[in-house]
Amino acid sequence: MIIGIDLGTTNSLVAVWKDGKAQLVPNSLGDMLTPSCVSLDEDGSVLVGKAARERLQTHPERTASVFKRYMGSDKKVRLETREFRAEELSAFVLKSLKADAEAFLGETVTEAVITVPAYFSDAQRKATRTAGLLAGLTVERLLNEPSAAALAYGMHQMGSESRFLVFDLGGGTFDVSILELFEGVMEVRASAGDNYLGGEDITNAIVDLFFQRNNLNSSLRNNPMFVQRLGASAEAAKRSLSAGQAASVQIHLDGKDIQMDLDEEELDKLCAPLLKRMREPVERALRDTNIRSNELNSIVLAGGATRMPVIKRLVTLMFGRFPTSDINPDEVVALGAAVQAGLKMKDAALDEVVMTDVSPYSLGVEISMRLADGNNADGHFSPVIERNTAVPVSRVKRYFPMDMRQTKVDLRVYQGESRLVKDNILLGRLEVPLPANETENKGVDVRFTYDVNGLLEVRASLEGSKESHTLVIQGNPGMLSDAEIAQRFNELGKIKMHPRDTLEMRTLLARADRIYQQVRGDLRNWLGHQIAEFEGVLESQNPRLINPAKSKFSDMLNSVERDSHLHSDFDPQPN
Repeated sequence: MIIGIDLGTTNSLVAVWKDGKAQLVPNSLGDMLTPSCVSLDEDGSVLVGKAARERLQTHPERTASVFKRYMGSDKKVRLETREFRAEELSAFVLKSLKADAEAFLGETVTEAVITVPAYFSDAQRKATRTAGLLAGLTVERLLNEPSAAALAYGMHQMGSESRFLVFDLGGGTFDVSILELFEGVMEVRASAGDNYLGGEDITNAIVDLFFQRNNLNSSLRNNPMFVQRLGASAEAAKRSLSAGQAASVQIHLDGKDIQMDLDEEELDKLCAPLLKRMREPVERALRDTNIRSNELNSIVLAGGATRMPVIKRLVTLMFGRFPTSDINPDEVVALGAAVQAGLKMKDAALDEVVMTDVSPYSLGVEISMRLADGNNADGHFSPVIERNTAVPVSRVKRYFPMDMRQTKVDLRVYQGESRLVKDNILLGRLEVPLPANETENKGVDVRFTYDVNGLLEVRASLEGSKESHTLVIQGNPGMLSDAEIAQRFNELGKIKMHPRDTLEMRTLLARADRIYQQVRGDLRNWLGHQIAEFEGVLESQNPRLINPAKSKFSDMLNSVERDSHLHSDFDPQPN
């Protein structure tokens, strides 16, 4: 069985192709969405999902989120005394989703299709594949998120001809793809995006405004607990504005309540710079396809951030029509990943479906140009594969040494669209030795091969020679060697995941702990007593006592949050 996974910045989901259709898999709490949060519990075990998210505010030094943005880099996140790379934290999330799928299916799962932002670089894609390996999964395919959404939508349109644009705004990334559907073939015509633009940036903009309006000391930004609690309040206000016209951000600081009211108009102004950044990828994708916006049959929304009215208004204004969100935008990518898993399993219901994709960015090398005055201009970008070329693709270009006396050619491989390599992303470098005492300046054939997973291979060979050199990434901090992956796999295997069968109770207690730290006075004392009573029932290990107590405890927490007008407290020196 191959499962489909949407490994998101904010939330992750798993789905399967079963009984001729894509089906979402619930986690141990019965939810479809699993927060992409990881926390190291006091007993050394790892908590993933809602329980970890609850601990963001109470145990920020032990909890991590939004680590997808660090994929492909050497940045490490510290959880108490241990440090983890982004792919290792992602592996914990994948392990949790794998366990949920195995409980749902009643069988072992070893293979997966994992979605990635269309604009993910080679290093970020390889890091995602590594995360899968660390979680014990063979990654059958890395599928671009807009393409996955298109697959989910396109299933009920097979046989018709249509052109549509997928506008995918998640928690941390933004992608846009234009697709064409005809005679059972779904062809991606163009993709563009921004790997550092998403719903989290809107939340951060609200936080920045809160600091500005209330003249808060900037040193508070270095306090993890304060930042997490203010961020949670800003996130709650953002979500409230998706359902109403006004909301407030609140926090308790140094013995007093601080509040900032926010309405739709203010949020629109706050989001203006971010909305402007969303226009450019859309316009680029349209230019690359030579398709006018009025020639599109529909605009499809994907990603949880597209629920925001400000985003829906932007899309409506850009295209002069209302976008389509028939499928839950939080779930559509995972459903599409399950369709791709069905295709990999060659399910009979999908025999007629063909999916093609493109390279979302140009790939090339750094070159020097000989100017008319005889001088050289270094640092120029020479594309070998142009953006939005259909994949898989293999292209070759011949380059010549600048000087007959050169003993080697230093090929530096870049991704991007800028004329100068300093404005593009360095992917790696490859040294090609040149034979000495040559009587002619022989060229070097550089071949780029880009596969359906978005992974790049570079080979270079001297003109007339059978010897070739394959790209070895040197000095790229985002890459792990096979030996390092094996070592980390063994190390992560020693860290226990919190048992699924007790995760519901652990999540309840984490939530209660978070609420306890937020309320004050008599309510806080009373709540502490209720938590202790519930922990006593759990220690009895008697299901007849635990089950009714669990329901009563959960209802009590709901009541406290609803009736106490709960807001975020923060006191640097609590009494």
